[in-house]
Amino acid sequence: MTVQDETTVESGILLTDAAAAKVKGLLEQEGRDDLALRVAVQPGGCSGLRYQLFFDERSLDGDVLKDFDGVKVVTDRMSAPYLGGATVDFVDTIEKQGFTIDNPNATGSCACGDSFS
Repeated sequence: MTVQDETTVESGILLTDAAAAKVKGLLEQEGRDDLALRVAVQPGGCSGLRYQLFFDERSLDGDVLKDFDGVKVVTDRMSAPYLGGATVDFVDTIEKQGFTIDNPNATGSCACGDSFS
């Protein structure tokens, strides 16, 4: 990994190709091209913090915006430090379907996987 790659990883959230394709498909179903995937961290859950993923048309002061092949991903300025280098993926297996977040900043998580510390 080069120094430039490390800087890119630390500077924001990453979206895998599978997650980008799923988001793109969901937006096409909605018939909206003005929405971004907002990834946020909120207090709550067993471990203290919980992830929130939702479509948002708002632009908040201090938002960090990244584009992944036409898919806009937005993180608010309060959540960004918790999500630097985190990877959002989409899995579709017989055991599980949905978005997952691999966050190198999380020091612990609960058994249900919905919250972290």
